[in-house]
Amino acid sequence: MSTAKGALMSEVRQEQPSMLARADEIQRQIHDLSSRDMQLWSIVSLVILVLTAGFLALIAPNLVWAQRIIRIEQAYLPQLVFGLICLVVLFNIYLLSQRVTLNSTRKALISELVLNERLESLSLIDPLTQLFNRRALNELISHQLARSNRNGTPLTILIMDLNGFRELNSKLGSMEGNRVLGEFSRMLKKVFRGGDLLFRQGGDEFLAVMPDTSEPQAENPLQRLLRTLEQWNAENGKHYQLSFTWGMAGYVTGTSLDDVLRTVDRKLYQKQHNLAPVF
Repeated sequence: MSTAKGALMSEVRQEQPSMLARADEIQRQIHDLSSRDMQLWSIVSLVILVLTAGFLALIAPNLVWAQRIIRIEQAYLPQLVFGLICLVVLFNIYLLSQRVTLNSTRKALISELVLNERLESLSLIDPLTQLFNRRALNELISHQLARSNRNGTPLTILIMDLNGFRELNSKLGSMEGNRVLGEFSRMLKKVFRGGDLLFRQGGDEFLAVMPDTSEPQAENPLQRLLRTLEQWNAENGKHYQLSFTWGMAGYVTGTSLDDVLRTVDRKLYQKQHNLAPVF
């Protein structure tokens, strides 16, 4: 199992950049579009000022004061009006094209962001148990490790492996096996806090990440889970009994995700094979 776990973690680390990173990039691009909006309106204001100044500069030398009434020589009016109309039309065409481009780009980015978030949700959630799947390991646990390193807060990881699940699945069929996985995941959600992260790593293996929880404190939810499972076995009415083997380890500041998962996996392996305790 240790070899399989190592291969699994290597596979997770070799994946392409996450969709979460792409979502951040899309949000940054949308923010840049807002900045371009501001730049465009600044250009509008500047052009209006330039046109006004140019218009005044052209007509100022031709102003004739007579009896306190400003008159513009008639010969210059057609050229001034025609030039001004051309500038306004050309500028409006430019402004309209830029607005259309910005709006279409913004709509495309927002659509991609919505789709990305939907795909992200689907790709990180196990459809059978509605827990996080193995793809979510690097994304979510890494954030918790960074937080623990930054704040010096404890963090404990608990791994659970259902006993005899393969035999149960082969004897009773995949429908009963799926039912067992669904029931166990509901127990996990009932026992652990909302801030704890629950994963189905694959098959019959589950992982709980408990932030702000030391290893002795993590014994409390573990014991509650054992009692809940015992009650389920008593009320289930099935001819089989559900149980699990677990390994638990607290995160040591400065170590990597691989280190803590190897420690938890060793403890699980030791329990499964009744070996001497591993620390």
